[in-house]
Formats: sequence, structure tokens, C-alpha cells
Amino acid sequence: MQISWSTPSILCTVIQLLGLTFTSLAYSQNRSYPYCKAIPGSPGWPSTESWARLNSSLSGRLIAPSPPGAVCHPAQPTYDPSLCPVIAENWTTSAWQSANPVGTICNNFNNDTCLPNPNVTCSSAGYPVYVINATCAEDVKLGVDFARRHDIRLIVKGTGHDYLGRSAAPNSLSIWTHHISGLSFQDSFTPKGCKFSINGPSVTAAAGTQMLEIDYEAHLRNFTIVGGGAGTVGVGGYLTGGGHSALSSTYGLAADQVLEMEIVTPGGEILTINECQNTDLFWAMRGGGGSTFGVITSVTFKAFQSMPFIVATGALIFAPGTDVFWDIIANVLSQYPALDEQGIMTYSLVARNFTGQYGITSPVDGFLGTFMLPVLHPDNTTDSLNTTLWNLFNQATAGSSVPFTPLVIPQVYPDFWAWYSVNNGPLDAGFDQYIGSRLLDGKALTQNLTELAAAFKAATPYGGATMAYLVGGKGVMNAKPRGGSDAVGSAWRTAYVHSVVGVQWQPFDKAGEKEQTNLLNDVYIEALRELAPSTGAYVNEAYTYEPNFQETFWGTNYPRLLEIKRRVDPNDVFWCQPCVGNERWEVIGDMLCRI
Repeated sequence: MQISWSTPSILCTVIQLLGLTFTSLAYSQNRSYPYCKAIPGSPGWPSTESWARLNSSLSGRLIAPSPPGAVCHPAQPTYDPSLCPVIAENWTTSAWQSANPVGTICNNFNNDTCLPNPNVTCSSAGYPVYVINATCAEDVKLGVDFARRHDIRLIVKGTGHDYLGRSAAPNSLSIWTHHISGLSFQDSFTPKGCKFSINGPSVTAAAGTQMLEIDYEAHLRNFTIVGGGAGTVGVGGYLTGGGHSALSSTYGLAADQVLEMEIVTPGGEILTINECQNTDLFWAMRGGGGSTFGVITSVTFKAFQSMPFIVATGALIFAPGTDVFWDIIANVLSQYPALDEQGIMTYSLVARNFTGQYGITSPVDGFLGTFMLPVLHPDNTTDSLNTTLWNLFNQATAGSSVPFTPLVIPQVYPDFWAWYSVNNGPLDAGFDQYIGSRLLDGKALTQNLTELAAAFKAATPYGGATMAYLVGGKGVMNAKPRGGSDAVGSAWRTAYVHSVVGVQWQPFDKAGEKEQTNLLNDVYIEALRELAPSTGAYVNEAYTYEPNFQETFWGTNYPRLLEIKRRVDPNDVFWCQPCVGNERWEVIGDMLCRI
């Protein structure tokens, strides 16, 4: 529920009293730490009058949020049994979570503090204390200035489509950019302060714009973009992390397409950054990670003329425990660099004793891949894709008794939107989860197929799946970002495959959480790390507590990123885990404290 400051309700008072009781105790217990961000009940926390003045400067857009699940709990002021079933039903969709000021995809990043289940406890302890419903860069500036002046933990939420929990934090002020709106297209673009124009189509999108909207509007103009695979992906976090796409193997990552950004810095400046001005920030904001160097309020990036897409889906289905299965999987994956040379990308998964999705009704070991071929050349046809895939699977299964199963004959779509509009979700949400990943280069995929087979066998959960997305390759390796380079992790420039694996557990099951987290880090991701020890991982889809994250996410770019971070944000107005320059702070209970 959204309750504005001006709403006559006892909710704000109750939340403040509960917050003071809980956090004052936490503060008194942790005063041995030399310095912590202000929390309710600490001497530095702003007065009620200060918050009221902030709300007035924002024209009433300061929200004291109630946990959205509170409508299901009789002890909560917002209890409403008629709304509870509606909230519970929508809780599991990312679209609903993104439209809520404090909603997130994963419950664990709010510490399961208020689920839409009346049989468990509910409090606001896992949520921001206040949220700014920003509608423009000036609103964002007011929030940044307030947090810096009062030394409050500051977070940024666009859509909450965040698998690392950077858009959620207790005892914080959150800037919600969902309602910063605006979308326009142009045939050429002149960056501010530059004495030249960049020919070709481009898109200018405000921070609240989501991928489904951009893709649709681009389609109406016969354009396509390098965009996220789920409709609720927002431009801010996506671009600052790098942004892979079905078109990455053709054009590069989303960050490679950026021409200009408007941002609000930690110092409260509203800056336009591009290759002609504020060049260090322009470099860092393209791949250096979100919630770190500033808040994007709008961005301009390249678009491309639409082209037909040919799409086919193929599968390999085996009885669980078939010995030859992993050797066949390794053979398939080893051919991905050759697929990339032909302009083919794929979203694929490797499943182990898997059931319940994709029409699979009994446990199987299996491979399922959706293969895409943009029609950029006359030789890209349904016949060429069909021949390539038959050769791929026939070679991989040679000598075995299990042929591959073509689930979909290659089909031509008039443009990317025609396929994407019916295949983009809806994305699930409302669970407890961590994910991990690794970028796999040509050496990992082709040098030793025995090691490749063993790695994917170890990395694939029993009853689950490991993703193998062919979204790197020559398009990313040969990308030419404006200004000559960007901060995208250096591992992307050698990788073909982005491999992702996740674990889930039931709320409040601490033993299950520990078991699954240990499996994720020590078994599943570790198998992929050992397979590709000299590469890294994609920061937007990775383990929140990835060891040596600095090198893993940014490689050779990290020293420069850290220097920029220290210069533009010396007092760490922005802090998140795992993010550039976060080494000086640690989360202690519900407090952020200086080490």
C-alpha cells in the first residue's frame, strides 16, 4: 500500500514508533562501531519537521510505505481481508512488484519481514523508512541532497528487477524512479557539448521506462533495440550493469549502444554525460554498476532498423541418470562459438532430473534451446538455420540411441517484437532466491570436452537447470562504444556464453537457506569458476556475495572505476553490495557501518 505523508492515517505514527523501538535497540547494541549511517532513533536521524520539509519540497511525493503484505495481517493498521487475496495473487509477478514502491523480485532482500500470509509475522523492518516517488531529475536531486546532508543510507529502485538486492534496504531512504517518464525517437542525435551529430536512429528513454514499452514503440517505427529479455527490466540498472540481449551477439551489449545520459551525482549535480563532457562518468556509468556513481534520469542509445528474425527450438531428452548425457551436452556447447560465427544466438538450458515446466511432465535430463538468426544477409534463411541445428544435434548425439527432438520448425518473424511480444514472460517473483553465474570463453567451451561435461554436471542442480546463453561472441568482442571504451567487465570481451544457475528455499527456513547458498557458491558456481578461471561474471545476474567480486565483475577496469568512485563520491552517499568502492562499509544487523 502507498501512504503519502499527507494522508491522515495512524499508519505513519505506528511505523515510526515501531521503527524507533527496534532500531534504537540496534543502535545502542552497535555503538562500538566507529561510525554508522543514521537510523531511526539515532542522534543523526532527521526530525519529523525535516521530513515534512522534504515532503513539501517534493510537492507531497514523499511516501511512508506500509509493507505491501500488511493487508493480510490483522495486527497491521492497513489490514484489509478483501485486498489480501489480490495482493497474494499478484505477489508472484514481477510486473506487480515493479509497480509497488518497495516491491522486489526476491523476498529475501526484504528479509521476509512481511509476506502476504497471515500465519507469519509482519513488520516494516525489512523495508525503506521513506520513499521518494520521483518524477524528474530535480526530485532525485532533492533526495540525494537530503540523504547526503543527514547521512542516511540511500538506495535506488527503478523496477525492483534486481537479483542482487541492491534496490532494497532497511532503515533507508529510497528514490523510486518508476514514474520518471518519457520516450522519444530520433533519426540522428547531437550529444550535448559535441560539435558533431551521430547519424542513425536512437532512443531517449526516461529512467522509469521499461523494456516492453521501448520494444513496442521501437517496433511501431520499424526499429529494434539491444534490450533486456524481460518486460519489467528498467533502463537504469540494465545499462549500468552492461545489459545482454538477444541482439548482443550481433551489435554488442546495451551499454555499448549508449550515446548520452543525464544523471544526478552523489554531490547533487544534474549532469549530462557523454563522450565530450564528464567523460570519466560517461565511461563508468556504462557497465560500472548501478547505485554507485549516480542516478540515471534519462539515457539516449542507438536503435537499429528492424530485420526479420528466424527462430527455432530444439531439445534433447534423456531418462534421468543417462551416462552419455553430459558428454552430449559438452558437445553441443562446444559448437556455440561456431554458431556465433554464423550469427546465431541462443537462450538454452541444461536440466537434471527436471520436471514441471516447458511441457515436461515427468523427470528428465534434458537440453532445451531457443535459437535465433537475425536476417542480416541473404544467406540467413530458415533452411540455413534448420541445416545448422540438425548438424549440431546429429553431431552431438552421434553414436547414441537418442535423436534430438525439433519442437518448433524454424519460423520467420517480421521483426524482433513479433517474437518477443509473446515470449517475454510474464516473469515470476515473490520467492527467496540467490543466483550465480560465469562467463565462458572459447577455451572453456572447446579445449577439453571432458572437463566441460564434468563442470556442467556439477553445476546443474538436481531437480533444476543451468542456463547457457549464447549472448556474447563477436558482437560483444568487436563492439565500439562511444568514446572508445566503456566500463563493461573485461571478461565480456572474450566470452561467448553467460551461464546462470539459481537456488531457492522456503521463507524462514534458515537451515535450507544455508544449505542452498553453500551449494550455489561452493558447488554450482565453483564448478563454472574452475572451468573458466580467467574470465568473470555478469554483475546484474550473479551471486550477491561473489568472492573477489571486484575482479570477477570488472576485471582490469576495477582500478579506474574505484578511482572515479572515490573522487565523485568521497563520503559514499551511494553504497550497495556488490558494488564498486563498497569495501569501507559493512552491514551490521539493519545498519550500514564504516569498517
